[in-house]
Amino acid sequence: MDNRAGEMEVFVLAAELKSFSAAGRKLQLSPSAVSKLVTRLEDRLGTRLVVRSTRLLQLTPEGETYFARAKRILAEIADTEAVVAGGGRMLPRGPLSVNASVGFGERYILPLTGEFLAQFPDVQLDVTLTDDTVDLIRERVDIAIRHGPLRDSSLMARKLGQSRQVVMASPDYVARHGMPKTPEELIHHNCINFNFRRSVEGWPFRDPKTGRIEPRPVAGNLKASSGSIIRQFCLDGLGIGRVGRFHVEPDIQAGRLLVLLEDYNPDDIEEIHAVYAGHEHLAVRIRAFIDFLAARI
Repeated sequence: MDNRAGEMEVFVLAAELKSFSAAGRKLQLSPSAVSKLVTRLEDRLGTRLVVRSTRLLQLTPEGETYFARAKRILAEIADTEAVVAGGGRMLPRGPLSVNASVGFGERYILPLTGEFLAQFPDVQLDVTLTDDTVDLIRERVDIAIRHGPLRDSSLMARKLGQSRQVVMASPDYVARHGMPKTPEELIHHNCINFNFRRSVEGWPFRDPKTGRIEPRPVAGNLKASSGSIIRQFCLDGLGIGRVGRFHVEPDIQAGRLLVLLEDYNPDDIEEIHAVYAGHEHLAVRIRAFIDFLAARI
């Protein structure tokens, strides 16, 4: 019977290290032996998995798909062995890659990292904070934290929480430019917007008399790609921003930022999800991290 798990392990290691030679050194095999194993795998599958070059090994689209699935299968094998070795207890272990926005990561993930690793010391946590939306398969990310509507239906998701939107500015800005009393007065203020297209242009406000919610146009000389950047611009007194409250809650509590126009707040909610490429047999380390976050956020 073919040693398919062994072939998977060799392929995954070569893909991660982007080199047959590096994989061979780690496995105590020659580069040609690693190359032959991958070639045999390609022959059996009937498709090319890697593009061979003199420098770095690159995966084909089929190789990316096989890599992602093989990595999950190997993780499940390791989990199964850990359960047996642990007398039936499934202990989280192994590498875990987590991606989150800068604002969310600084507010929640970084402060909780020590507690998570103290509880699960056999997990090797790899955290990346970026405001770009990553491709989980291509970037080899186990879990990503996403805000707002979910667009990729191929991913699994678990809701971690939700955040109400708020309009805010620094006391310094308000002292210099005045406190807007109605949404219409924002036309006279420097409003900081996101630099990507939103589903609705302008900022939504509720008419306290009729209850109707309508967007109001806003303008200014600053745009940003994330709530954390808008938060910083507001702290610097550069204008008025509108972001999820989780970005600025500590600043509001400390008086560094003032909440504006609350009588007109439409109470629109931004949901926060942990997304992952998986199925019902989710690797225990992924499930452990998601459960850990959900219990604390």
